[in-house]
Amino acid sequence: MSAQEYDSQLLESVSVRRRRLRDAVLFGAQRQRRTVDERLGKAFTGVVIAAVLCAGCVGWSFISHRVIGKSGINTTVPVSTPATTPVQSPRSTDSAR
Repeated sequence: MSAQEYDSQLLESVSVRRRRLRDAVLFGAQRQRRTVDERLGKAFTGVVIAAVLCAGCVGWSFISHRVIGKSGINTTVPVSTPATTPVQSPRSTDSAR
């Protein structure tokens, strides 16, 4: 075993030992609580991130709608009406006689 491999193995074992000691101090014998707390924290973080993204989308839509409305650019497409021939009323034909 080379000296470099020994050093990396030693550093890894020290970090594992420190993590275990920290977890023992924080959670004690309640190992199940730690996993539930971690999962609950991740779920809460996901909900917060989703809410922030939704609020950002709604805000962006509102601001872009306001900017387009203030710029005066007409974004609606005019509806064309079909050409109709004028129809004479029966009274106009009676008065012409």
